[in-house]
Amino acid sequence: MPKPVVPEEKRRRRRPTKSGTVLSEELIVETALRMLREHGSAGLTARRLGLALDADPSTLYRYFRGMDDLTLAIGDALIGQALAGWRPTGEWRADLRAFGLRIHAAYLAHPQAALLTTNRVTGRAHELAADETVLDVLRRAGFPLPDTVRIYHAFIDQTLAFAALDAASLALPSDSLHADEDMWRSTYTRLPATTHPRIAEAAPLLATRMLTSAYPTALDMLLDSAASRLEDIRGQRVPHGPPRRRHDLPETP
Repeated sequence: MPKPVVPEEKRRRRRPTKSGTVLSEELIVETALRMLREHGSAGLTARRLGLALDADPSTLYRYFRGMDDLTLAIGDALIGQALAGWRPTGEWRADLRAFGLRIHAAYLAHPQAALLTTNRVTGRAHELAADETVLDVLRRAGFPLPDTVRIYHAFIDQTLAFAALDAASLALPSDSLHADEDMWRSTYTRLPATTHPRIAEAAPLLATRMLTSAYPTALDMLLDSAASRLEDIRGQRVPHGPPRRRHDLPETP
């Protein structure tokens, strides 16, 4: 049975580690992010994290119920980085585009952590704030609740899916990443039009385009679809005038 997590205010009253560091949930998450960046998910263990913090590994369980709980905290911290300093402008499309790009960028800044957390639901404060933000932007724009949930679902899953895909590339060893990128020039640009006419005509553009993330384009396409749906919704809302008087009604044949 896991040990109960100690409330934050009680943790802060504990004495520092041997090196004089006062542990906190934030410090543990920051250290875990650094270890993921340097060693990948295989290098993140309670023992190694304890060594990095100059603390007994068992101390970590005063802050987290286990390594999976720490993983959720790491994912929530990445969302918190995307939220930091962002404020809605009231322009729903611009707001969702900016917010999506911020979330995508926050994960790509920590590709190893992104691979570990993009498919998780943390239920923590930053994730809840992000979900509330997207839903609020859509509702204020005028989307009915079913459309709001449908667009929110597509927006969040698309953002996290591209974050995972792009992070997977960044997490590759540099030799493998460069070999993949070079494939568009070394192979695709050399295919003859006689056998691969469509690839041959697109090859110069593919060699450039495929080295960048498709997320901004996919995000714009999603927002185009949402904007078109909103226009349809607004067009269906015909204002009701005053009730017609009896003599205004057409006569029944």
